[in-house]
Amino acid sequence: MRITHNLEQAGIDGETVLTIGAFDGLHLGHQELLKHLIRRARETGRLSGMVTFDPPPRMVLYPASSAICLTSAEDKAEILEEWHLDLLVILPFTLELARTPARDFVQGLGQHLHMTELWVGQDFALGHGRTGNVAALQKMGLEMGFRLHVAQPVAAGEVVISSTEIRNLIAAGRVDKAAEMLGRYHRLKGMVRPERRIGSRLGFPTANVRLGEHCAVPATGVYAVYATFAGQRHPAAANLGYRPTFQDEQPATVPAQPALEVHVLDFEGELYGLEMAIEFVERLRDERRFANLEALQAQIRKDIARARDILQ
Repeated sequence: MRITHNLEQAGIDGETVLTIGAFDGLHLGHQELLKHLIRRARETGRLSGMVTFDPPPRMVLYPASSAICLTSAEDKAEILEEWHLDLLVILPFTLELARTPARDFVQGLGQHLHMTELWVGQDFALGHGRTGNVAALQKMGLEMGFRLHVAQPVAAGEVVISSTEIRNLIAAGRVDKAAEMLGRYHRLKGMVRPERRIGSRLGFPTANVRLGEHCAVPATGVYAVYATFAGQRHPAAANLGYRPTFQDEQPATVPAQPALEVHVLDFEGELYGLEMAIEFVERLRDERRFANLEALQAQIRKDIARARDILQ
């Protein structure tokens, strides 16, 4: 897959079948659209491509909204590579780009990417003031010589799959339901950093994973997860929260992000300094304060046993 960050420098020789959007999460609805797009490109001898943005438009247009993302640009590229997309254009999203008229932007796609077909969802719109909606794009297609395809939404039961719905599920800790809409487990990445070895004190060593500022973090609690590091995927149990049992040892100010502590099952070794990817499979329980360390240790043993059963 070819990746470019500039339309003018794309250097595309052949014609393309494109889609445009934030595509946060690359969920089952996105996957359905991309499946048809990629197949169409193969059938017509064209390149399949996506134009997306980094940072996501929401973060630039609504900076006070504490916008979070399901997938980073890096994760998105990794997934699209697996799906055999030919071209990924990741444009830096700025207020200047947001002010670009829809017609000018679409003309740029034709000029620099030789777009012959555009695939979008039924509620899609682009350009300043979102004037480039489906009706407007259909007219532009007739004038500029590209064909517009409008994909229908995909539902999970009675709920239409959307990035917003998935973010809400994750925020509520319903990671199993989010996985049904994503078509995979929700994943977070971070570096394993030094910590106070609370897990080791309890007899359950943990990796303290530093999370990104704008990633979609699940509700606090204990989870069955998979942990991938050094090219290997391991079953694990994770605590995401603020360590209430040890609140007397905590700093006076509450950190902006909860701590993610991961106990890798049946693993011995040094993890500090490694990048770890965590896939959230199922929430086991709320985070809560225990009367003493013995009660906490007993509960952790139960959590690990349950996580082991789920992940087997």
